[in-house]
Amino acid sequence: MTKKLLIFDFDGTLIDSVPDLASVANIMLTQLGKPTYPIHTIKEWVGNGARALVERALSGSIEVDNSLSIAEIEAAERLFYNAYEAHDTSKTTSYPDVDQGLRQLKDAGFTLALVTNKPIRFVPKILESLGWTPLFSMVLGGDSLPVKKPDPAPLLHVCETLNFKPAQAIMIGDSINDISAGKQAGIDTVGLSYGYNYGKDIRDSNPNQTFDHFAELLNWLLK
Repeated sequence: MTKKLLIFDFDGTLIDSVPDLASVANIMLTQLGKPTYPIHTIKEWVGNGARALVERALSGSIEVDNSLSIAEIEAAERLFYNAYEAHDTSKTTSYPDVDQGLRQLKDAGFTLALVTNKPIRFVPKILESLGWTPLFSMVLGGDSLPVKKPDPAPLLHVCETLNFKPAQAIMIGDSINDISAGKQAGIDTVGLSYGYNYGKDIRDSNPNQTFDHFAELLNWLLK
């Protein structure tokens, strides 16, 4: 494998955080006196960051209600953040083979980076709880820069900061946001089919490679 920089998405790629995100979204909705939703519905709203999840929850749909005011959205977002900070995130777990796999990749000489649309304030706690903090050379959240995925800027920022050319990197993720960002950055992309992609097959986004299990990705990278 000539590629040496692996840029990973977080939610839906390395961790299954939907159980906790759904709980927190429903806490927010309950506080607002609005209807709550089952986990399988909320799962399809995850992937564009906290603000988008809040907007979709308020709308009860992946299509955001245009009548929502900025003040209403921001008030709900504050409730969401407060609930998430107070929430026990023990239901957020790594997918099969990810924990050992990340360590194998690090030991094999790959440089690992994390680029997520999750607000950065929530990322270190999860990384620490999983014991992954030392594994990543760089971590960006959805609000670390002025833009987030699918904009290519976070990926290009990682490459520049860690002194890699885009051609030396791979973007690994579960949604169209990851694949689109990678393509626009001139970075090869890998799609993982088990995550959160708004109910759509990641293969429809035409990544360079697609795998159904993290173990298959590992075998491909380490061959």
